[in-house]
Amino acid sequence: MSSEEKLSLCQCEGLDEKMNRVRETIEKNKNVKGGLIQALHGVQHVYGYLPEKVLHEISDIMEIPMAEIYGVASFYHFFSLEPKGEHIIRVCLGTACYVKGSQSILNRLAQELNVEVGKTTADGKFTLEATRCLGACGLAPVMTIDEKVYGRVTLDDVRRILDEYNRREKIWNL
Repeated sequence: MSSEEKLSLCQCEGLDEKMNRVRETIEKNKNVKGGLIQALHGVQHVYGYLPEKVLHEISDIMEIPMAEIYGVASFYHFFSLEPKGEHIIRVCLGTACYVKGSQSILNRLAQELNVEVGKTTADGKFTLEATRCLGACGLAPVMTIDEKVYGRVTLDDVRRILDEYNRREKIWNL
């Protein structure tokens, strides 16, 4: 069975569209020097992470060993081998933020969300990540949720910030 036939096996609603977009990205980059990174970017853009099944398809179509694909995917921090939450929370642990208490902020978030750093909550709503620098040292300690920056965060702010996202969800689901 060819790799194109394997990619077209899924009959799940909505997944065919994703697989078609993935196939196009892989095929487009198949013979390009350095095309693996572009293919991985394309897959992650479609799925939000790099599903193992799709990595095997990349391996088959691009004729690249899985070890090399995993090496690239695990080397670059912007690739994820696990699904991400609806919202990505990043807490800066750079020097300025760390000195001003960002580790405590990260610990409080982990406690409030009942999730380990680097993992996603059971409901799939939040992924909690530690990062080395968010480029806003003057606002230390800093965290982001998606693209929104929160500066001079205190322990008391954590619950309020999380509630802001929970309220939005309730309003959207009415």
